[in-house]
Amino acid sequence: MNPDGSLDGTKDDSSNSSLFNLIPVGLRVVAIQSVKSGLYIAMNGEGHLYTSELFTAECKFKESVFENYYVIYSSMLYRQQESGRAWFLGLNKEGQAMKGNRVKKTKPAAHFLPKPLEVAMYREPSLHDVGETVPKAAAAAAAAAAAAAAAAAAAAAAAATSKSTSEPAMMNGGKPVSKPDKPTT
Repeated sequence: MNPDGSLDGTKDDSSNSSLFNLIPVGLRVVAIQSVKSGLYIAMNGEGHLYTSELFTAECKFKESVFENYYVIYSSMLYRQQESGRAWFLGLNKEGQAMKGNRVKKTKPAAHFLPKPLEVAMYREPSLHDVGETVPKAAAAAAAAAAAAAAAAAAAAAAAATSKSTSEPAMMNGGKPVSKPDKPTT
């Protein structure tokens, strides 16, 4: 996101204009807010992406982890009229924002990799902390920060491989294939 509020992509992942807060606003629903400008990304009824100073229903995106562990974002408000297909957030090869109704979830234009910038660990107050008091405003800010950190950690965990107590299955083109039986002696 540029300082003027326009949207485009960059290959420089260390750029401040490419840093966004993923704010959970529902189950698998996020608002995407620029760290630098505080503006929200939104999609209008024609599928165009724009920025908004205020959080509106057009700022809500469903966050889904795709088969290749990339994350895709679809508008919670708008879909194709006839087919009901979702409209996705996407950038073309030049980094320009694409219309949501032109982006397919299987194309790399719609695939994003969120990276947690910092993880904040918070401890819930307990009855043993009788002498310590937490102001209500600080507690609310800590809860909001913890929710944002949990969403970022969940996205990072989804991109990581999972551990299993059983033996891992070999993968063949994304399809699980069982290992050959071990010979018993």
